[in-house]
Amino acid sequence: MARSVSSRRAAIDDADEEEEEPDEDDDEEDEEPPPRRRPKSSHRPPRRRTRRPPVRAWRASDEEEEEEEDAEGGPGPVPWQKKPVYWRARDSLWFEPLVALAIIIVLIVSLYAYTQNWPPVYVVESNSMQHGTSDHLGLINAGDLVLAQKVSFSSITTYMAGLSSGYSTYGEPGDVVLYWPNGQGGTPIIHRAVVYLEWNPTGTYNATIPSGLACGAAANPVWAYRSSPSSPPTCQTTDLNGFLYFYEMGWNSQNITINLTPGVAPVTLGDHSGLLTMGDNNSRPDQEGPPTLSSLVEPGWVIGVARGMIPWFGSVKLLLDGNAGQVPSESWELMGLTIVVAILLAFGVHYALRTEGIETPLRRKEDEEARAEAEAKAGSEPEESAVRRLLSHLRLRRHDDEEEEDEEEVRPRKTRPQPSSRPSRSGRPVPRVRRGEKPKKRNDSDDEL
Repeated sequence: MARSVSSRRAAIDDADEEEEEPDEDDDEEDEEPPPRRRPKSSHRPPRRRTRRPPVRAWRASDEEEEEEEDAEGGPGPVPWQKKPVYWRARDSLWFEPLVALAIIIVLIVSLYAYTQNWPPVYVVESNSMQHGTSDHLGLINAGDLVLAQKVSFSSITTYMAGLSSGYSTYGEPGDVVLYWPNGQGGTPIIHRAVVYLEWNPTGTYNATIPSGLACGAAANPVWAYRSSPSSPPTCQTTDLNGFLYFYEMGWNSQNITINLTPGVAPVTLGDHSGLLTMGDNNSRPDQEGPPTLSSLVEPGWVIGVARGMIPWFGSVKLLLDGNAGQVPSESWELMGLTIVVAILLAFGVHYALRTEGIETPLRRKEDEEARAEAEAKAGSEPEESAVRRLLSHLRLRRHDDEEEEDEEEVRPRKTRPQPSSRPSRSGRPVPRVRRGEKPKKRNDSDDEL
């Protein structure tokens, strides 16, 4: 009986061992389960939008740190990190208009500081100062812009004083003055000062003419005074009440006669002191009439003295006013040629600055790399014409293009860390259950005991 019981228990134990052996295999399978795909869900979580980081200003220390990291074998550039954009002033759409406005302001302020007058420039509306009917560079022609510098009245050099000292402006001796006719405003007159006449209460004049000039009965006289048309010429300069003569004046050698007779002269010259003026292209002074442009020019009527000019560009104003009939035809041609040269010069300056580089060293390095890539690409393609290559170099690089390039960069997809435990069908990790220890095998001797 005892043997049958013990043999039955031994058979049961063997069966238990056979059943427990597959359990060990199941444990191994539980430890390394096959991966299961997560069922796709129709609802996706909303994508989180982040703001673009602001553009960081470039610093020289940043480039030094990058070079040190490269030399030491440090970490390289992160693939999903955007390349910083280094802003340049000339990339802005407002750069060219602001530069043009700044140049105009600086020019106007400089002209005002030089002339001490406002406005600093005046347009010559007639050809009274031209030497002929054609345009002569360096002379005052219709359509020119003349700078009127404010000076003291005593510093004005007349035609007679210029003959004596050798001082000349705009092709003739003496200064060219701008003044208000009769001091009443209106359109200013720009003519040359001939001589200064001083008014005496007795009804006579004193002429301010320097000594040393040939006068009177001398050979080739410059000027002379006669008390009457039939009297002999003299060199008298005070108490003049007759006729004052000037010989071979101006570029066309005009002979001028000024009547200083009492009762006649005050009508045209005026009962006061002032400058006798005349245009280089005129045949009589402004104070000789009829009709007269003005009486003797007093100190308070003088706007300034012509000290510099901008040729031709005043013709645009005369054209708009409908008063461009006296502008020489050469002025229009020279003005058009000047505009073309100015445009070509501007393109040349722009190309020179773009070639040399006025930006930071890092930006210049980027431009060089881009140019090298373009040259390498052009080497594999048929060679383009020189004109198109020049236009491609002159093309401005807009800041918007750089932003579009940055937006087109592909962002890397973020990967989620896989869980260490095997996921279940519901998506939750399967808990690991630790089995108890196996009971030891019983011996027949133990059963018997």
